[in-house]
Amino acid sequence: MRLTLRRPASAGLLLAISVACSTPQPAPPAYDVLITNAQIVDGSGGAARTGSVAISAGKIAAVGTVSGTATRTIDAKGRTLAPGFIDLHSHSDLPLVTDGNGQSKIRQGVTTEVIGESGSVAPRKDASATAPWTDFAGYFATIEKGGISPNLLSYVGLGTVREMVVGEDERQATPAEITSMQQLVAKTMENPGVFGVSSGLIYPPNSYANVDELAEVSKAVSGMGLYASHLRYDGPKLRDGIEEAIAIGERAKIPVHNFHVKVTGQKNFGRMKEVIELVEAARARGVRVTADQYPYVASSTSLTATIPQWAQDGGTDKLVARLKSPQDRARIRAAMEDTNPDWESRYQSAGTWQNVQLAAIGRTRGSATAGESPNRKYEGMRVAEAAQQAGKDPFDFVFDLLIEERGSVACVYFIIDEADLELAMKQPWVAVGSDGSSLAIDGPLRAGVPHPRNFGTFPRVLGRYVRERKVISLEEAIRKMTTLPASILGLSDRGAIKAGQWADLVLFDQNTVADRATFEDPFQYPVGIDTVLVNGTVVLDEGKHTNARPGKVLKRAR
Repeated sequence: MRLTLRRPASAGLLLAISVACSTPQPAPPAYDVLITNAQIVDGSGGAARTGSVAISAGKIAAVGTVSGTATRTIDAKGRTLAPGFIDLHSHSDLPLVTDGNGQSKIRQGVTTEVIGESGSVAPRKDASATAPWTDFAGYFATIEKGGISPNLLSYVGLGTVREMVVGEDERQATPAEITSMQQLVAKTMENPGVFGVSSGLIYPPNSYANVDELAEVSKAVSGMGLYASHLRYDGPKLRDGIEEAIAIGERAKIPVHNFHVKVTGQKNFGRMKEVIELVEAARARGVRVTADQYPYVASSTSLTATIPQWAQDGGTDKLVARLKSPQDRARIRAAMEDTNPDWESRYQSAGTWQNVQLAAIGRTRGSATAGESPNRKYEGMRVAEAAQQAGKDPFDFVFDLLIEERGSVACVYFIIDEADLELAMKQPWVAVGSDGSSLAIDGPLRAGVPHPRNFGTFPRVLGRYVRERKVISLEEAIRKMTTLPASILGLSDRGAIKAGQWADLVLFDQNTVADRATFEDPFQYPVGIDTVLVNGTVVLDEGKHTNARPGKVLKRAR
């Protein structure tokens, strides 16, 4: 038998082993929040992957296979984790002052709201008890004092700017007034929470501005922001509406964003392809053109959108006076019944008063009937039905209602074709925007019978158009809600799930997520969206709002 003798380990090697065994190993990192077992859809449009996301100091610290401990661990149990949704078109300007919890948006997964369409909260000539500010610094200070759950940023509305400088009259601005408007916009843009200018070209006095004025005033944001517009036309003259917006952006040398892209009126159904052709042609020649949309076949705006522009010249007092005049009243009706108007007529888009639903009556700040209006019994009714109940011709009912409520009547208009809606949704440059407000199912923000988009926009895309109708993929839908709007706004640190980004996150069940709000009963929160984080703080916790208000006023890159 041959024996093999092993040499004893050297003293140096034994010492090294001893030291290695006795040296404390680095402790695994400790995070604030760790979300495990998630299907991560990161916002890029790429395929989902399974993994974890760690959060420290409000930001994403690690993604994928993550080891370590956390103050709080959330087991996603296979649910989908996406970046927080960015609502590109919101009217939460004043609702967030009333209630900073932003209930109806947070519960949709919205973590950032973009406000300020045409009429913005600032600049203002005078402060008031309900709006104690004159500029955006004052408004944002009010917001930050009360606290908000979602993040916030704004445009400066060119309608507000025109009213400040020119007034409410239907006339061209003088060169001096255009210069004054430019200067006012430039001064407003000194606040980094303002990301550009916006227009609402069906709303007086903004509708009285022509292309030359809009382009010149918009030059004040060149290199700093974009031009976002509610188009002048989306019905018979929809091509003119798109071309006008593109021309303004080209002349001002700034990006163009179109709010709630749509084609309205049964006579125009099927024409979304024309809109797409115009936008694609502009993009091909180097103009940055984008849009957003809400996933409904009805729009919503004031009842005054059925009234010709000339009748609104000079503001509410003059409109009411004209509606009281038998001669003007007859002339207004004739203009409304004209089937080939030279203005964007919401009555012609609807085609019949049966397609117009009364949503909110006498509830706008400044209404003569602020309080309990007897006309609120008509909220939720179609105009045709309400007129019959009142024993009036529908036109007379509308005119009398506008007189009594001083124009403060909001409506829902059933004027959109779903095939056009779905075609727009398939375009890579169309994001998601609610055109709605942060409301609640109880308290002061429950009023009237508003459009269900206030409660259901984002879950409706995920439920109806992704899961049920398969118009777009889940990954593409999330991109349209996150990285696409972030890129439109120039937000480089939000909209994606990757290390270094702010931890705005939404956890949902893609098999059950759905909207519940209807046109008849809009005050219903969606289902399937469980948990929402804003800047790393849990705001919605397994369906319960925590009352946390970690939202920030976001700042644009300078």
